[in-house]
Amino acid sequence: MDNATRLHYLQAMGIDVWIPKVASNAVDLPSPEADQADKSGVLIEQFVPTPNDNWETLQAEVSVCTRCALCEARTQTVFGAGNKNADWMIVGEAPGQHEDEQGLPFVGNAGLLLTEMLRAMGLNREDVFISNIVKCRPPNDRDPEPAESKSCNDYLQRQCALLKPKIILAVGRIAAQTLLKIDAPLTQLRGKVHTLNNTPVIVVYHPAYLLRTPSEKRNAWLDLQLAMQTHKT
Repeated sequence: MDNATRLHYLQAMGIDVWIPKVASNAVDLPSPEADQADKSGVLIEQFVPTPNDNWETLQAEVSVCTRCALCEARTQTVFGAGNKNADWMIVGEAPGQHEDEQGLPFVGNAGLLLTEMLRAMGLNREDVFISNIVKCRPPNDRDPEPAESKSCNDYLQRQCALLKPKIILAVGRIAAQTLLKIDAPLTQLRGKVHTLNNTPVIVVYHPAYLLRTPSEKRNAWLDLQLAMQTHKT
């Protein structure tokens, strides 16, 4: 992606960028904060595909799942969407109303902002695979309960095993804490390269939070820079 296009998407995210006249490509460089990011490893068992597992079988299982009470009020499950050969896996927390109605992850205003965040990194939705910790909408869009996340964990693990991503973006506190099996606040999880099953994980703000708190969009860009830098290594 050329600098002019990237600037366009950064502006769409609400981020002002100043570029020195002598360095028109400065926006492509990682920030000092990203360069100095701490690294913390979180190692758990490897993603292991179920024998003869495939995307079609897994999606069919998810579509009729009754493992927890979330199935009782859903319109439909939200399996995930995108490129099933992608380097990048985006993991959010749970479907909301629009996702429940359409059967697709990250739609509505938060989804539009996520699209702009991806484009600022030079990616389209077709370049990534997007999923959630749980596949059904919690009542009143509350946070998923631990038992609900546990019920869906096998599905997410199998998605990871089939995809074999080179990097995972954990979008928001719930997704980060669930993936990394840690109770630390988002402020402690951001700005670090975590490791999940030998796959680097970068924790980023949820776009819904950024819509409520636009002052954090500049910090969100630092997180995305760290992700881009990590993907290249």
